[in-house]
Amino acid sequence: MKSHEVLTLIEEITRLDGTKYMEISNMVQNGRAELAAERGYIKQVRILQLNIPHSPHVEAYENYVNTNYEMPTEQMDHFDEWEKPAKIQHEVDMILKENHIG
Repeated sequence: MKSHEVLTLIEEITRLDGTKYMEISNMVQNGRAELAAERGYIKQVRILQLNIPHSPHVEAYENYVNTNYEMPTEQMDHFDEWEKPAKIQHEVDMILKENHIG
C-alpha cells in the first residue's frame, strides 16, 4: 500500500559521502531520517523550514511521492533516497524557490 503523506517541511539530508540534498518531507518522515542517521545509513538530517505552504508544486510532489513510495517502518535496514525525474526535480526546485531556500 502506498503512502498518503502530507508534506509540510523542507529538510537537508547529508549522505554518507558528505554530499547533501534537500527533501520535502513531514515530521514522521523526518523522524525516520533521524533514525536512519542513528543507524548509520545517512550522516545527518536537519530541518530547514517547517510549515511550508501547500502550493501546487508541493501538491504535485506529494502526489508523486505518495504514488511511488511507501513510508519506511522503524524496522528499516537502509535509507531510500527518493529518485526525482527531471519534471519532479523541477517541482522540488520550485518549492525551494517559493520558500527562499537554495
